[in-house]
Amino acid sequence: MTISSDSDLAGMQRVGQLVARTIAHMRAEVRPGVTTAELDAAGAGFARSAGARSAPQLAYAFPGFTCISVNEQIVHGVPGPRVLRPGDVVKLDVTLELDGYMADSAVTVVVPPVSLEARRLQRAARVAFNQGLAEARVGRQLREVGRAVEAAARREGASVLRELTGHGIGRRIHEPPAVPNWADPAAHRVLTEGLVLALEPMLTAAPARVVEEPDGWTLRTHNRVLAAHHEHTIVIRHGAPLVLTAA
Repeated sequence: MTISSDSDLAGMQRVGQLVARTIAHMRAEVRPGVTTAELDAAGAGFARSAGARSAPQLAYAFPGFTCISVNEQIVHGVPGPRVLRPGDVVKLDVTLELDGYMADSAVTVVVPPVSLEARRLQRAARVAFNQGLAEARVGRQLREVGRAVEAAARREGASVLRELTGHGIGRRIHEPPAVPNWADPAAHRVLTEGLVLALEPMLTAAPARVVEEPDGWTLRTHNRVLAAHHEHTIVIRHGAPLVLTAA
């Protein structure tokens, strides 16, 4: 989506802020003993009370309202009876539809006590996102954004999963273009004013490949190393991008 009117911008800002509030609501419930299904129900109740719907459910009949991935699970984790334990690395990924607009955001939360490995990986995902964000401006190419993300991840001691990318978003949950987290030579598209993107570094504590779990949805690392995910929906501008899903 490219924002071309004040009404489009206002609609994206409304859904973006609701995504941010929903994640904050879920994050406050992360603790030992809670199940991922209970976290999902908390997010669903909060978002539905504001009139929003789950974009993954609308687009793909996803079996949860949100995606919740734990430890070696990277993305698209299906909420269920899994009980969170101390030290778990939890990825809360929320994509909502409100009044015809969609926004997407994810955060990595660690259940105390936090291990040094988990803390480093959590930080790496945030730093990599911020470095990619700094490159996401009118006139830059997508591969420049990816180059910044991967360089930051490496400096922080983490690895990028090249099989997974960010994406365009707005009227649909997944729109062109793909937003790689590395300097993909094919990602030569030039960023333009008003383009809406979901920028989302997905990192691992050591090099890994992506495999699908038997549920047909959840993606995890093949060697079960820890994964982290940090995502926001942004609008490209001449200056710093507008982060629609910032708290």
